Amino acid sequence: MDAALDKRPNAQITHVGIFVRDMDVMIAFYTRILGLVLTDRGPYYRGGEICFLSRSPVEHHQVVFASGRSDQAASTINQISFFVEDLETLIQYHAILKEQGVAGLDPINHGNAWSLYFPDPEGNRLELYTVSPWHVQQPFADKLDLNETANVIRTKTLAMIESDPTYGPREEWSAGLRAKIEQRQI
Repeated sequence: MDAALDKRPNAQITHVGIFVRDMDVMIAFYTRILGLVLTDRGPYYRGGEICFLSRSPVEHHQVVFASGRSDQAASTINQISFFVEDLETLIQYHAILKEQGVAGLDPINHGNAWSLYFPDPEGNRLELYTVSPWHVQQPFADKLDLNETANVIRTKTLAMIESDPTYGPREEWSAGLRAKIEQRQI
């Protein structure tokens, strides 16, 4: 490995930009469903229009929409993920999405996280997720019923993963990953 890469400064992902077909439809969906706020909108220096949305008071934008996606262009996005505080919040979002008529809801239990996948109006796959207190090797996917209570889901998740040889507390896995990251930055 290149020694210069081992000492690279920290970089964190903070926002995603998406080329869109219908700016107004996308803004309406992301503000209504995900609670983002339109922070700015105007002419795009590459032509067309650009807008910025955020839910963070310290980030001008977390999502950027730029016009220019053709009607024939399929989405190339695997997923755009939004973290929610806890399982109860994920359950609440599930109810909101159903109430709002969002189609294609796909809840998945990953063992180390609980996820709710769904498409935006242009077919980009979105994920709302929260972490579990445990780790299990990924990929891992099983059914998740977000109509159940959070305690029932936690109990079922633990029963499902505790016999897996890679199962362990999230804190232990996190400490191991932290050590790997720090080792790379020495």
